[in-house]
Amino acid sequence: MYVVAMTMKSRGFMLKDTNCIFNTRRLHYINKILSFIFMIICSILNVICGYISIFNLMFSILIIHSELNKNVCKALIAAEYVDVEVKMAENFQMGKSNKTPEFLKLNPLGKVPALETPEGPIFESNAIARYVARLKPENTLFGSSPIEYGQIEQWIDFSALELDANMRAWVFPRLGYATYIKSAEESYISGVKRGLGALNTHLASRTFLVGDSVTLADIIMTCNLVNGFKFLFTKSFTSEFPHVERYFWTMVNQPNFSKIIKRMGEVKQAEVVLPFTSTKKPESKPKSEPKKEEAPKPKPEPEAAPEEEEAPKPKAKNPLDLLPPSPMVLDDWKRLYSNTKTNFREVAIKGFWDMYDPEGYSLWFCNYKYNDENTVSFVTMNKVGGFLQRMDLARKYAFGKMLIIGNEPPFKVKGLWLFRGTEIPKFVMDECYDMELYEWTKVDLSDEAQKERVNQMIEDFEPFEGEALLDAKCFK
Repeated sequence: MYVVAMTMKSRGFMLKDTNCIFNTRRLHYINKILSFIFMIICSILNVICGYISIFNLMFSILIIHSELNKNVCKALIAAEYVDVEVKMAENFQMGKSNKTPEFLKLNPLGKVPALETPEGPIFESNAIARYVARLKPENTLFGSSPIEYGQIEQWIDFSALELDANMRAWVFPRLGYATYIKSAEESYISGVKRGLGALNTHLASRTFLVGDSVTLADIIMTCNLVNGFKFLFTKSFTSEFPHVERYFWTMVNQPNFSKIIKRMGEVKQAEVVLPFTSTKKPESKPKSEPKKEEAPKPKPEPEAAPEEEEAPKPKAKNPLDLLPPSPMVLDDWKRLYSNTKTNFREVAIKGFWDMYDPEGYSLWFCNYKYNDENTVSFVTMNKVGGFLQRMDLARKYAFGKMLIIGNEPPFKVKGLWLFRGTEIPKFVMDECYDMELYEWTKVDLSDEAQKERVNQMIEDFEPFEGEALLDAKCFK
């Protein structure tokens, strides 16, 4: 009996112990669940606070200081898409308002536009548009994925660097804001055409720049094109870029676009390129004086013969024009290069060597010294494009091919140049600073390998030296 009693007591003790352990574990799990619920509530509250902060900004007063122009329209159109109110500063006068101490606190350079927000000022039109576009969470103006976001930023930069910069430089002399230089204008027009050509190709199968709806890239691109269509791009000019033309009119007729852009007046395509505006002030007429009694008029004396004007001094000739005549006519080669569409080796390359005059011309290879910096494709292409623009001073005396090589960064930049004379012209070395960025090597015509390299560079042969070509540009 004693053993049985002890056994039962022992079992009772074990049952009590087991219940205690069970209760402890249950409390532990309950604590875990409560902690998890608490974390979720905190996260939700943080999100709600974030939204409240954004909504506060959305309903705060945002004031843009500027007169209405295409740069201001970027932010105003973005505001329409995110349903945010952006007000224009009242009674703003360019040249006065932007020089006041109050405005210089917004932008110390005194440039417009500048945005006044509860959190502080923002200047530069693209930055203002980006800020406004982000005020509404989960909108599609920045795309729906990281790759779309990157492409949107890409086209915003393209719009600013390739199109807007060249269009402004083209139109400013015609508005009287800058000195007109014919060769410079031709270079800017060439830059605009190059940019529109790339844009036209991209839009051939697309309605929008990125994705299937309007993004900030479309807003900024369209605003930058407005003045081009109004002042510079005649119908014959845009006939080369039909997809750009279709895209522009599609965008400006979107309700959120037209609501803002029409405030600047109706957008009509230019019938003629904007004529030059005279910067001379009209001569003031002398104030009328009270009439006096007329004295008897003296007999007219014979007019003195006008002094002969000094003949203008003849313009100094380029030293290359003083070289002995060459049997190679550069324009004939450029024409052959441009017109050869098939059998390039048999026609153009053979024709080049038949024309080439080693006593009147020289061939040079160039290699960019800082290829490690060429990590972004479009920046590298812009760099080469800028070099060719600045070489415009030598167009009468040179022909060039520039290759951008490689599928992956860093990209290599190499070139081939034909110059009048047996050396690189001194005025080119002195006036085009890009020349210092390249290593120059004269082609050894006795070396067949070098001659074949010349052929491949003229032909855009691919793969070139074992690598793909990212781009090839011709100076002619």
